[in-house]
Amino acid sequence: RRVHGDLSTQTVRAPMLRCAQSALAALACAAPRCRVRAAAAFVTEAPETPIDSKGCAKGATAPLAGAKLPIVGGNELMAQKGHGTCATPVQQRLRWGVDRRVADRICCFNRHYAEHSGYWEEVGFLGSPESLAARAGKPIEFFDSVSGELLFTAPVGRSWLEFEVESKRHGWPSFRDQEVNWERVRCLVDGEVVSVDGTHLGHNLADRNGNRYCINLASIAGLAAAAASQRAES
Repeated sequence: RRVHGDLSTQTVRAPMLRCAQSALAALACAAPRCRVRAAAAFVTEAPETPIDSKGCAKGATAPLAGAKLPIVGGNELMAQKGHGTCATPVQQRLRWGVDRRVADRICCFNRHYAEHSGYWEEVGFLGSPESLAARAGKPIEFFDSVSGELLFTAPVGRSWLEFEVESKRHGWPSFRDQEVNWERVRCLVDGEVVSVDGTHLGHNLADRNGNRYCINLASIAGLAAAAASQRAES
């Protein structure tokens, strides 16, 4: 998952992504093995996914009790809305110095592209008060850059060092099942990870430890919904 070129001008090359078909069926609703290829248009069609025997749910509904992970959503979540696949543009001011133009393009007008590898290390995230508090044991809450809804909380069930090392190794913030807010996040059948509001987040690239959600920091750098509303009114 790599964007090449100048982010400010959005010169990009589509990455080649292999969607994991997990051999550990008990851990995940496995997406078919596939390769995502570049397309002239960002939006592609994918089949809808009904609730299946493993408890994976279709569409923007709350997770079923005891559902296997990831919770699978239908492609209708990414239908065109008022601003690409989002209802509105990204928030006016994002956390950690994330570039708003980059975030808006990735979140709302994109299905396969990503910020470049290591971008999350280049902005102010790792030196932020939130990261320093996480090192001391307080998990960070990550909010949708568009809606301000809570999407991820990390680290959960592991140390900050484990989260940081894994994310640095892969190039993007990497979350595990227990760190996802499944009320607001879905995984499509091709491995794309999205919010129920239509924000592109990243992809599920499972490994031997289970599902690994490789997420753009630009997609989860929002302020909490209430805080964003107060800032807009001031």
